[in-house]
Amino acid sequence: MVRSISDDIRKRSVAAVAKGETCRSVASRFGVAVSSVVKRSQRHRATGSVSPGKMGGRHKPVLELHRDFISELLSSGLPRSPDGDQQGVGDQLGRHGRRSSSRSPPGETRLITADT
Repeated sequence: MVRSISDDIRKRSVAAVAKGETCRSVASRFGVAVSSVVKRSQRHRATGSVSPGKMGGRHKPVLELHRDFISELLSSGLPRSPDGDQQGVGDQLGRHGRRSSSRSPPGETRLITADT
């Protein structure tokens, strides 16, 4: 796991780069990766902040637009196993011109097997 960098080191490393020191020497001096110094400097120039950006976030359910279609398919007699439901629904979506994938983003399997 990557360790977080304190705001103090962020500020000092950005200040050193702003004064003309190279990213490599700043990284060596503070014991951080060169890429982190480059990214912090870029972020500071773009936003004026050295704080880390937002991580993660909520992803829009991919199949939400097809909820009614999927519910109809499931109620019409597709197999009730998790793999069968997902594969069968994916096949049906493809036949009806809707894009589908064998990969499941978080929440997609829940949406496919939900009874609505």
